[in-house]
Amino acid sequence: MDITIKQLKAFVTVAQTHNFAEAGERLHLSQPALSIALKNMEEVVGGKLLARTTRTLSLTPEGEAFLPVAQRLLADWDNALTDLHNLFAMRRGKLAIATMASFSISKLPKALHFFRAHFPDINITVQDVVAEEVVEMVRKGRVEVGVTFDLDESEDLHFEPLFEDSFFVVTPPGHPLLEQKEIRWAQLQDYPFVALQRPSAMRQMIDDTTADCGIMLTVEFEAHQLASIGSMVAGGLGISVVPSLAIQQMEALGAESRLLTDPKVTRRVGILTRRRYPLSSAANALVDTLKSQITAP
Repeated sequence: MDITIKQLKAFVTVAQTHNFAEAGERLHLSQPALSIALKNMEEVVGGKLLARTTRTLSLTPEGEAFLPVAQRLLADWDNALTDLHNLFAMRRGKLAIATMASFSISKLPKALHFFRAHFPDINITVQDVVAEEVVEMVRKGRVEVGVTFDLDESEDLHFEPLFEDSFFVVTPPGHPLLEQKEIRWAQLQDYPFVALQRPSAMRQMIDDTTADCGIMLTVEFEAHQLASIGSMVAGGLGISVVPSLAIQQMEALGAESRLLTDPKVTRRVGILTRRRYPLSSAANALVDTLKSQITAP
């Protein structure tokens, strides 16, 4: 048999009041119930903690030694319950998420602003990484929630779509392609191309689309980050293809854009979580925020 919280409270209250009647009132226990709780506790520890006579009530030497320990255990218990309640009530806590950099720049700030207005005491860490790393960070439990492109069926990950993203060609200012409102994929093969490095989900999408259309791109430069591609395109090194999520970033870097058609390629963007692992209250609230605040480009 183990010592219970009820027994600890009974012992500490009796030790503080030196009076069974007063202790019983504070704990809302009858004197017989209080006596039984203390007797059971003494049986567990193997000796007397209280010295009782008809007129006096005092602690034994062992009881004196155990009292500060019992008080500390009760304080730790109360603090733990308070902390747990605050986590559920989201009055404190930390949350780590991973998103594609293009999403964190274009869409995430609005959602975080809404979340912070409702849950100001939750601290959020955003890992803005490439799409493939979002998947790995969620899979390994380094973050609870990720936002990335749709992935193939996965036994350990759950994908919930938010919207469909279209793809655009980005060019330097004044490029001949800008004379058109929409660009066909076949037209891309006439110009130097700046591509994301392999392996990359977006590079694979571009390779698959051009292969299906019988198009041969002239890849002259490769980079790992969309920001680097935007700078290279704006600097006149070539054209590239990016999701509409990245258009704001591309234009800030000095590039211009047009919608790609024939074929029009889209990919779903959504929320990634681990199957069989329940989310924290804060993560659930963020998922609800993303679903309510994020709209298609």
